Amino acid sequence: MTVGCNPYCLTRRDVVAMLGPLFGSRLAETLNLSPIFSAFGSESLDGIRDTVEDASERLALSAVVKSLTLEQKISQLIVVKPEVVQGYGTVLEVGDDLRNALRERPIGGTILKDANFVNPDQVRTLTAGLQECTMEACGLPMLIGVDEEGGTVVRVADKAAFGVTDPGNMRAVGQTGDVGFAESEAQRVGAYLLDLGINMDFAPVADVTSDQSNFIYWRSFGGDAYEVADMVAAQVRGFASSQVLCTPKHFPGIGGARGDSHIQSIYSDRTIDEMLSWELVPFIAALEAGAPIVMVGHMTCTAIDAERPASMSPVVVGELLRNQLGFDGVVITDSLGMAAVNELYAPYDIGVKALEAGCDLLLGLADWRATFDGIAAAVREGRLSEDRIDESVERIVRLKQGLL
Repeated sequence: MTVGCNPYCLTRRDVVAMLGPLFGSRLAETLNLSPIFSAFGSESLDGIRDTVEDASERLALSAVVKSLTLEQKISQLIVVKPEVVQGYGTVLEVGDDLRNALRERPIGGTILKDANFVNPDQVRTLTAGLQECTMEACGLPMLIGVDEEGGTVVRVADKAAFGVTDPGNMRAVGQTGDVGFAESEAQRVGAYLLDLGINMDFAPVADVTSDQSNFIYWRSFGGDAYEVADMVAAQVRGFASSQVLCTPKHFPGIGGARGDSHIQSIYSDRTIDEMLSWELVPFIAALEAGAPIVMVGHMTCTAIDAERPASMSPVVVGELLRNQLGFDGVVITDSLGMAAVNELYAPYDIGVKALEAGCDLLLGLADWRATFDGIAAAVREGRLSEDRIDESVERIVRLKQGLL
């Protein structure tokens, strides 16, 4: 600071620049900054401290990302079944083949399916083994996810060996009109998942529909966007209190889409303004409640981006979700094994397209090794910058640090 300079004229950026050389460690934890802060007056103290903390956190995250090889960073973008990594069979525990595969490419996350669940002790052993492998390989925990919505979509609660009660279809939960019940059920589900070593649930469904023929009908809280929003926000809070990550889905809202993305391309002709007043209302509520992850679906929004499904669209992910709604958390695709996308994109290209759209995690890849190779080749050839990879990995590392 220049001698004679009025300290009250310094901006927050000036403070960061002045203290920048000291950011080699988490500054606020290692230095007594009170004398420096006091020079700026009590009204500025909190803002300056927040700025220093934010800058220190960003630098710490950047250091973790820079410590990873390009191969490790690309691996962090991938979320697939353990069987896909192992290359054969049903995975009930971590054997040598899976362990060696994870050491080579420590994927960012895995999704467990029905066959992976036999009894609580077996699942705890499996999840502990997965965590041990990835921590050894890259120093980062693994996201271990499951589809445990309730009712028609569960992996744990429908098995007597686990001794837990199925929360039931979210349609029934929504019909109670009891927001507190929705929150407590999410907290309960999160608690029994966490006990098994599962730290991420692909729930809640934030789609709005009154159409009983829609495949999402029983999984949706209801047909009124504002009532659904209240339920979704409550579940986000419930999962947070259980320390399990949730993923409101399927952005920007597939409740009004024609078709089922599992088996075909699906479409909506709604404009952004129309969606902001209806389909997007539950997602906005989820973001305001602190949702750490958002899952983007594969619906093609013909009035917004007629050429690409939402998960592949820079307009839907980059402009709408990131810029307009201000979401800086982790964006995960819906399963990239679904027909709505794998009919349009080859495994070698699909990961690059999703990253270009603004997604971070690539779920359920049809051929994860081909996708890995496609991303690596795009970086080598300059079609995709390593900085873009680093953006996603930094978000993922920030998310994972909350699990430690």
